[in-house]
Amino acid sequence: MASPRQAALGGKNITIYDYDPTSAIYNPSTINPEMDNNLSVNYVNYLGDVNYGTASYAYLIDRHTQVVHAGVTYVNYGSFNGYNEFGEPTGDFSGGEVAFSLGYAYNIPWTDFYIGANAKLISSKLEQYTSLGGALDLGVTYFYEDWDLVVSGVVRNIGTQFTPYNEIYERIPLEVDFGISQLADGVPIRWHITLENMQQWNLAFRNSARDETDLEGNVIADDPGFFNNLLRHTVLGAELFPEGGFNLRLGFSFRRSEELRILDQRSFAGLSGGFSVKFNKLRLSYTYARYHAASSSSFFGLNLDLN
Repeated sequence: MASPRQAALGGKNITIYDYDPTSAIYNPSTINPEMDNNLSVNYVNYLGDVNYGTASYAYLIDRHTQVVHAGVTYVNYGSFNGYNEFGEPTGDFSGGEVAFSLGYAYNIPWTDFYIGANAKLISSKLEQYTSLGGALDLGVTYFYEDWDLVVSGVVRNIGTQFTPYNEIYERIPLEVDFGISQLADGVPIRWHITLENMQQWNLAFRNSARDETDLEGNVIADDPGFFNNLLRHTVLGAELFPEGGFNLRLGFSFRRSEELRILDQRSFAGLSGGFSVKFNKLRLSYTYARYHAASSSSFFGLNLDLN
């Protein structure tokens, strides 16, 4: 979740095609001239002591709609108590990760298709161990302005570790997402549908806590089924007054809801909502996201038009 807007729309969205430079962190093909000289800074005090934030900026390099984008994403995991193999304290340590990205998008001549790429340098540190890696994000977007329709696909994290933590090289998690979004006709609502993690169809798994036992003692195993598995790929989002000085946002992640729900109790896991307010060239955003009956997070964001 790169921003309050992303969080409010369900936690993952690749079809935001407007002034917001944060959207290019998820999908580089959404880099566009409206982002020119816009700066976005976002922060969330995540779960526990985890802190997460992003900053992004876009610049129009010439009058032929060529835009470059730069972004940084960081996560700090807080402080940990260190112990050796004998259980003796060795002092506190911390962990964190930072990713720097540089992106560019290109409009295929005489079409409504846009292709884009992000090159990322990723650094990770945990106690005395560090790792450095690099990755590419590749995206394609179809933007039909007459219908205000956006259709996107993106492949994220095509890359490798340059230096491992401790001799063993690990795979960078590849992700494939698809999305569609449109401004409703005659109604100031933009809806979004995102299909996430399409590189792995089986996201559902058996939860033994949901097994049932019949009167004869036979165990009926929890079986998520095809439709349940399909829903776990689906993220829904909606923006009310998306182009106004004040707008409302709402989202729902089926996967988060299903994996973090509590049996026989409403926890509203997977639900998120927020708003943004524009003051001249400054837009402030806030989102509240529900993860579990025992946890939720608040997201804060600032978008500044420097033109």
